[in-house]
Amino acid sequence: QLQLVQSGGDLVQPGGSLRLSCKTSGVNLDLYAIGWFRQAPGKEREGVSCISSSGRWTEYADSVKGRFTISRDSAKNTVYLEMSNLRSEDTAIYYCAARGGTARYYCEDYVHGTWIAWGRGTQVTVSS
Repeated sequence: QLQLVQSGGDLVQPGGSLRLSCKTSGVNLDLYAIGWFRQAPGKEREGVSCISSSGRWTEYADSVKGRFTISRDSAKNTVYLEMSNLRSEDTAIYYCAARGGTARYYCEDYVHGTWIAWGRGTQVTVSS
């Protein structure tokens, strides 16, 4: 059974940086595309970023382009979301999700696609 374990959320000042991690144990994460999503209080969940199983296809929400970077480390069975120049509007609970099968090869529809496993979420708070 695929279980995603998240870490890295924290309180950070505006302009600061954080790195979120999403990893599995006992399952090869390279078999899955990984998406990052976030949900702020009172708002709907939104897609933030996606990386295909090969790592060759990545997608970003317009609101984070140029500030966030998604990557994967096969040796550590981990996907990262590097966040820089953080803003107060980035405050949210961040979730990673996985999908396999043929959907793992691309990220084109990651916002509205079907994800088979979800992490429990990690809180990111950007405040002075």
